[in-house]
Amino acid sequence: MAAQRDYHTIHAIFRRFQAAEAEPKGELEHVNAYTLLVAVALSAQATDVGVNRATRGLFAVADTPEKMLALGEEGVIAHIRTIGLYRNKARNVMKLSRILVEEYGGLVPSSRAALQALPGVGRKTANVVLNMWWGMPAQAVDTHIFRVGNRTGIAPGRDVVAVERAIEDHVPAEFQRHAHHWLILHGRYICKARKPACGACPINDLCPFEEKTE
Repeated sequence: MAAQRDYHTIHAIFRRFQAAEAEPKGELEHVNAYTLLVAVALSAQATDVGVNRATRGLFAVADTPEKMLALGEEGVIAHIRTIGLYRNKARNVMKLSRILVEEYGGLVPSSRAALQALPGVGRKTANVVLNMWWGMPAQAVDTHIFRVGNRTGIAPGRDVVAVERAIEDHVPAEFQRHAHHWLILHGRYICKARKPACGACPINDLCPFEEKTE
């Protein structure tokens, strides 16, 4: 784990991320807050590509909690069978859809506590929805962000909550809105777990990672 970097270095790092892609976007396909919530919940221990492949057909017939309940659990399973843990995920989708209909009038709540109270929705899922749909500076720390945060010293921490807090504490406010996406995309395509593409890294000279590749 690298030591926490200073303000000026972190600012320089995010200026480069911003210059490369000013408006980074999440890769999960969705059409509204509800389909985003379902897609993120389904993405646990699965790839965005795999989730998108499964949800295109699902969301074509069920893009609201009411339609999802009408489709039924077996109907959901038929669409998401290629995703890991699909039975448990389908069960949670049905449960959260029923809660949204009965307690929120079919709408997705916009508070972290309310989101996390839904079946199958953890802190990371809640933060993705808050960030992507409502534009809140919420930091959803996945394995990519955890790795990049520790390798670069942008946000070192021994667990995801510590990394989340380090991002909130040390990343300048002007970059908070998109920090989570910049870090995810950097970890997914450049700062990969086994073979980081350090030669193509836009922040190579600012990164203290000792096991750099060419």
